[in-house]
Amino acid sequence: MSNTRELADVKAAPTLAAREIDAAAKRISDVIEATPLQYCPRLSAETGAKVFLKREDLQVVRSFKIRGAYNLIVQLTDAERSAGVVCASAGNHAQGVAFACRTMGITGRIYVPANTPRQKRDRILAHGAGFVELIAVGETYDAAAEAAEEDARRTGATMVPPFDDARTAAGQGTIALELLDQLDAEPDTVIVPVGGGGLIAGIATYLHERSPRTAIVGVEPSGAASMTAALVAGTPVTLPEIDPFVDGTAVRRIGDLPFAVMSGLGVDVVTHSSLPLVARPSAGAGNFTMTHADEGAVCTALLGLYQNEGIIAEPSGALSVAALLDLDLEPGSTVVCLISGGNNDVSRYGEILERSLVHLGLKHYFLVDFPQEPGALRRFLDEVLGPEDDITLFEYVKRNNRETGAALVGIELGSADGLTALLERMAASPMKVEQLEPGSPAYRYLT
Repeated sequence: MSNTRELADVKAAPTLAAREIDAAAKRISDVIEATPLQYCPRLSAETGAKVFLKREDLQVVRSFKIRGAYNLIVQLTDAERSAGVVCASAGNHAQGVAFACRTMGITGRIYVPANTPRQKRDRILAHGAGFVELIAVGETYDAAAEAAEEDARRTGATMVPPFDDARTAAGQGTIALELLDQLDAEPDTVIVPVGGGGLIAGIATYLHERSPRTAIVGVEPSGAASMTAALVAGTPVTLPEIDPFVDGTAVRRIGDLPFAVMSGLGVDVVTHSSLPLVARPSAGAGNFTMTHADEGAVCTALLGLYQNEGIIAEPSGALSVAALLDLDLEPGSTVVCLISGGNNDVSRYGEILERSLVHLGLKHYFLVDFPQEPGALRRFLDEVLGPEDDITLFEYVKRNNRETGAALVGIELGSADGLTALLERMAASPMKVEQLEPGSPAYRYLT
C-alpha cells in the first residue's frame, strides 16, 4: 500500500441516523429474518483474529438487497403503490424489489444490464411471480439506471433506488443492528463490500452511533473504485471505465447520499500500487477505511469459501474476505466479514478459476516462435516445461503451417515460484518467447 497525501476536509453532514435504522428493522421484521453470524476457523487461523462471517447470502433472495428494497416499498402511499415501481439493478436489488412487489401485490418494471448473469435474471422473475417485467438494456448498471429513470419520468412510477436513498440505506443498515445483537461484545472490525454505497452508509451510520470503537473497512473491486475516487476528488465522480466482472459492485458513480454520509463521518483511503490514489485522514471522526481488492483476489476468496466452508458467494459477496488478509489486524480481535450475496451463475466458474490462477501466479501465457525444424514442439515439452507444469492452451497463430511457427501457449505451473526457472529454460532454448503480461492489450483477448 502506498501513495498517500492529505485531502481537504469535505463538509458534508451525514443524512442518516441510527434511530431510522432501528425503525427500519421493526418495519421489515415480518419479512426479513436475522441471518447467521458464523465463526470461521480457517480465516481465524490465517489472520490470528476471531473472524465471523455475516451470511447475507442466506437471505430469501440470497443477498442483503431485500432489506433496503422492502423498507422503501412498504412505506409507499396507496397512490404510489397503484402507479407501480421501477428500478435498475445489477441483479440483487432487482430480486429484492421483485420479492417486495409480489409480497405486497405491486407491479414493477426492472431494468438490468444486458450482461446480467442468467441465474440472476431467472431468480428475479421467480421472485416477482408475474408482478414484474424484466428489461435488459446496456452493458453497465449506469445504462440500466438511465433507462429506469426515463421510465419513471414517463409513467409516474416510483423509482426504488438500490443505494442512493435514505430509506434504502436504512434498510441495509439493519445488518449492523443484527450483528451487534449476535455478538457478546462490540466487534473490533467490520468489513463491508462497497458498490453504490448504500450498504456501508447504513452500517457505518449505525456503528458510529451504537458501537463507536468499531473500525469499519469498506472494500471496492479495483476495477470499479467509485467511492474511493469520490473521496479523493471531494465529490462523486463518474469513472470513465470500469471492469464489470464483480457485477454486484461495478458502479461508475457512487451515490450522493452514501458519499455525504461517508465523507461526513471521515474516511481513510488506503491505496495500492496498482491504483495510485491518495489518502484522507479521518480527522478524528471515526475509524473508517476504504480499500480495494483485485478481481483475481476476489476470485481466490470466492473459491476458498466454496472449497472450505461450502459457501456459494458471488464475486461481490466475497469482497470482504478478499481484503481480509491485507489488513493489519490485532491478534485475537473480533472481525466480521459481510458475505453480501450468493447469486453466482455456475457458468462463470471457468472465468473465476482462470482469474484466481493468474492472481496466484500459477497461470501464464506466452507467444512462442518455434524454430523451423521438426521436433521443436517435442523439445519444448521435454526441455522447457517443468515436471509439475502443464499446458492448458496451445493454438498456432498462423493456420497455414501447423508444424512450425508461432503459437499461443498457456501454462499452469505446479507452484508460483517455478516461474523464474521456467523463464530461464525458455531463454536457454532456441525458441523466441514473449510473455503476455496481464493488463496488456494482447492479454485482454485471453480473459
